[in-house]
Amino acid sequence: MTFKAEYIWIDGTEPTAKLRSKTKILADDAKGAELPIWGFDGSSTNQAEGHASDRVLKPVAVFPDPIRGGDDVLVMCEVLNIDMTPHESNTRAALTEVAEKFAAQEPIFGIEQEYTFFKGSRPLGFPEGGFPAAQGGYYCGVGSDEIFGRDVVEAHLDNCLKAGLAISGINAEVMPGQWEFQVGPVSPLEVADQLWVARWLLYRTAEDFDVSATLDPKPVKGDWNGAGAHTNFSTKAMREGYDAIITACESLGEGSKPLDHVKNYGAGIDDRLTGLHETAPWNEYSYGVSNRGASVRIPWQVEKDGKGYIEDRRPNANVDPYLVTRLIVDTCCSALEKAGQV
Repeated sequence: MTFKAEYIWIDGTEPTAKLRSKTKILADDAKGAELPIWGFDGSSTNQAEGHASDRVLKPVAVFPDPIRGGDDVLVMCEVLNIDMTPHESNTRAALTEVAEKFAAQEPIFGIEQEYTFFKGSRPLGFPEGGFPAAQGGYYCGVGSDEIFGRDVVEAHLDNCLKAGLAISGINAEVMPGQWEFQVGPVSPLEVADQLWVARWLLYRTAEDFDVSATLDPKPVKGDWNGAGAHTNFSTKAMREGYDAIITACESLGEGSKPLDHVKNYGAGIDDRLTGLHETAPWNEYSYGVSNRGASVRIPWQVEKDGKGYIEDRRPNANVDPYLVTRLIVDTCCSALEKAGQV
C-alpha cells in the first residue's frame, strides 16, 4: 500500500516568492517516519541555472492532507543546495538560528493574513464596468449584497482545521471580496510554517470554486483598503509586565530599524502604507494604544492589564513570514535582553 505526500516549497521568484508543490508516492512503511528528501528542477523555479539545476527539498513540517484525506499528507519543505547547505532563497534557515538563540524568552506570534478573491480581472463582488458601493459595510458583514466568497472561506477554514493548523479565526474585511484568517499564537517557526501551508490551502481550495486569491498589498488602486499581515508578538516578559511592552515598541523604532524592517515587509509596501486606510506612512515610525494609524498598536486591554502583546501593523499581505518573525524576534528580544527584561 502507498500514500501521497504533497511536498510544498517556496520558490525564488522576486520580488515576491511563489508557492510550488508536487506529489510523491510513498510506501506505507514511511508513515510516522522521517520523510525523505527529494529533488526538483531549480531552473524552473528561479532557484538554479539550467547547467546545474538540481535542488533539494527537505521536509520540515508534516500535516494531514484535508483535500485528499486518508493517510495522505502535506509536507512543508525548505530548499537546500545539493551539498545540503541552505539555498539563498531559504529564509527559514536564518529564522531557525534566531529562534533558537532567543528560545528562552518564549516568543510567540499570531499573524492576521488578509487576502482578496478575484474572478477574472476584477475582485469578487466588483460589478463589470464599474465599482461597488464605498467600503465600510463590508467589514464583518452579512448578506449577499455585502459578502462575496463565503463558501470558499468556509471551505478553506475547514481544510486548515482538518490539517491541524493553529488557525484561530476568520472575518470579512473592509473591501468587497477581501477576507482575513489568523494563525497563532504559536512559536516563530510554527507560525511561519503554518502560514505558508495555510496560503497553499487557500490557493488550492479556491481552485475548486474557479476563483483566485491574491496577497497583493494594494489590489485596487484608489480609496480602498490594502491587504496586510498584521503581526502580533509577545515574549514571556511582555506577557508578564508592561515595561517590556514599551521596550519592544521602542526597539522597533530605534536607529535604522524602521527601514530595516519595512524593506523586508513585502514588495509594494509604499503603495499600502500611505498614512491612509488605517496605516502609518511607510517612512515614519510610531506606536500607540488602540491606534490603528500607528506603525505598532498596543491593544487597549494590554494597557489596562499591564501586560500582553503588541501588533506590528506594517507587514504586507505578501510578506515572507520567515522574514518578519526573524526581524521582530531579533530586534525585540535583543532589546529586552539588553534591558534585563527576560
